[in-house]
Amino acid sequence: MTSAQQTVVRFDAPLESVGTQTLARLPADASAELPSRGQVSVAGTLGDQEFRTVVEPDGERGHWLRIPAELQRRAGVGPGDRATFELVPTRDWPEPDVPGDLAEALSAASPKVAEKWRDITSMARWEWVRWVNATASAKTRASRIEKTVAKLDGEHRRPCCFNLAACTDPEVSRSGRLIGP
Repeated sequence: MTSAQQTVVRFDAPLESVGTQTLARLPADASAELPSRGQVSVAGTLGDQEFRTVVEPDGERGHWLRIPAELQRRAGVGPGDRATFELVPTRDWPEPDVPGDLAEALSAASPKVAEKWRDITSMARWEWVRWVNATASAKTRASRIEKTVAKLDGEHRRPCCFNLAACTDPEVSRSGRLIGP
């Protein structure tokens, strides 16, 4: 997974529950090794279990990592356990999980929107999904989905006016910052 030119970020961190999510906060020194204060695509290991994901910003110049239930099961860890991680930043972003309401709007949109969605980078698709997901309000979410389709039907390839270093998951953040332990 590594070569002499790749940054390998190694750290130990406790797994914690925030809302329904299990996550690990990167220590400040590990986070500082990443190439961006925003999202970073990584290939990694939790113990000896490999995974690919996008590390999220915490809104305070650091990062956090969502630990899905399946990865926890494979690694034999859960909330309250301390775990060992190894992350390698990658240029190739995994595809985001597109929420059903956004996927439905995209599939009902014009062929131009569908073509642009396929043509933009995986990183750009992550930004659109993140922007849509960055609200707990159903009304705001519906508006963002509508704007996503309209902007993709126009000239936009990415959402604009979006703080890429903020923590945007409404379940685990307040005011753009990851909720404290």
